[in-house]
Amino acid sequence: MPESANIARHLPLMAARQPEHPAVKIPRGRTADGGIDYLALSFRELDAEVDAWVAKLTATGVHRGDRVLVMVRQGLPLIAAAFALFKLGAVPIIIDPGMGRKNFLACVARSKPRVLLGIPLAQVMSHVFRSAFKSVETRVWVSGASTTRVGSEIINHKSLIVNSAPTDLAAILFTSGSTGAPKGVCYEHGMFEAQVRLVRDTYGIAPGEVDLPMLPIFALFNPALGMTTIVPEIDPSQPATVDPEKIVRAIQQDKVTNTFGSPTLWRIISRYCLKNGLTLPTVKRVLMAGAPVPPALFADLQKILPNGTAHSPYGATESLPLASISAPEVLGETATAAGRGTCVGRPVREIEIKIIAITDEPIATLAAARELPVGEIGEIIVRGPVVTREYDQLPEATGLAKVPETPNPGPQTPIWHRMGDAGYLDAAGRLWFCGRKAERVETRQGTLYPAQVEPIFNAHPDVARSALIATGHDGHRPAIVVEPVSREVVATPSLRRKLVRELRELGAAHPHTDLIRLAYLHPHFPVDVRHNAKIHRLALARWATSHHGYELDKREISRESLKQ
Repeated sequence: MPESANIARHLPLMAARQPEHPAVKIPRGRTADGGIDYLALSFRELDAEVDAWVAKLTATGVHRGDRVLVMVRQGLPLIAAAFALFKLGAVPIIIDPGMGRKNFLACVARSKPRVLLGIPLAQVMSHVFRSAFKSVETRVWVSGASTTRVGSEIINHKSLIVNSAPTDLAAILFTSGSTGAPKGVCYEHGMFEAQVRLVRDTYGIAPGEVDLPMLPIFALFNPALGMTTIVPEIDPSQPATVDPEKIVRAIQQDKVTNTFGSPTLWRIISRYCLKNGLTLPTVKRVLMAGAPVPPALFADLQKILPNGTAHSPYGATESLPLASISAPEVLGETATAAGRGTCVGRPVREIEIKIIAITDEPIATLAAARELPVGEIGEIIVRGPVVTREYDQLPEATGLAKVPETPNPGPQTPIWHRMGDAGYLDAAGRLWFCGRKAERVETRQGTLYPAQVEPIFNAHPDVARSALIATGHDGHRPAIVVEPVSREVVATPSLRRKLVRELRELGAAHPHTDLIRLAYLHPHFPVDVRHNAKIHRLALARWATSHHGYELDKREISRESLKQ
């Protein structure tokens, strides 16, 4: 019989290989000297904890193939529950907290869980919103505390691991919904296996390292990688409210070697370190994803990583990792390419990337797509062992996003995923990201892409971030929305005039941004919950329809418009 592809098998292997090495550390307070006090479990203890969860779930009627909605605290409960469900062959459904009640309930209703594994608040919620949870037949109550151990209730239970095929459904993880409703992505055990392999090999991660993952779902890879998980003191539903002092303290105290977070989080942390003259000498690598990483942030991180390197992996919930770039390559080669987009690096091993002509229609097979030459912007499509094959319960969305290699696809037919991103490949084989396909602006003079426009305006020191949007009755007029660093700019006419005049000067220096003659000032951009980095440009376009914009003239700014 072939070896099982069940991702859970890695934990007992690591427990045998490094039994007393810390597997997970969960903050539970402060020590007398102000340090972080942790509940710490070794790999042997975590393996036993997972077995205890298996016993608890089995006793409450959870079976192989059951869809289980997981609503527990990040850290130990999430890791232990997920691995217990993998062991059983059940399918965890993990939905990001904070995506908004309407979206969350829609995701629950569509995924049809038979089991709800949740804290008391989740159980109450399931009764209040009965229609969304109507598929739930079994409820498993767990503590709302992040440090409660099921293993203290169930002793010496050793569970077997279900023999899973690589194509067996392992989990349903949800997209962030930054350009549409969140969708459940069907992950197979073989895809998780490939993710572990590619992440390990791409970044040279070795067992015994220490990781601080600032996105809870990334902690699930660590037991398979043999890394210690330091659970960060961060609210996963509001990551941008992170206290950088707590993150830096954890990194320094626990000698963290690896850490993942969005560009928004690392901008906050790097500024804190630079302001206070701090460095992070134990960190070997910082991984940033969720939005394009500005060169200035790479530069700041290299100042605080004397022995490490910042990297940006490119991918999506549907497929990760696909490509990667490091700070030295950005700062030494690609950062000066203003207006060309964001270079996200070369494809990682086992991944193939093509650029095809943009279309908003389904593509029946790869032969029906027109591949574009080097340097020409189109739609990014990808193929490889980490590329998922379908969305859960959404055949129309699957048809739009997936391109079979051949007609009449079967379970083994290679599938290309349409990333929903526009970009191009350069002569060196590097991939450049130009923006989300849905956020491109079709003007009468040609197509504009956010990642080729916004960096021009973001160069202004008073601009926190900017967003390209489409306006006008026909949606063909481009405009730039700017979030100033200080809200005082929005409230002060003279500062508004100065900023808009200088934005016009920046835009006029490049042919493609010279087309933009309309600007809006917005006090605080709407962004995704998961990374607090992806700008909701389509929401900003709707906002602009009922707000005042400033007409930009090539010769001078219209003073009348700025007085309003």
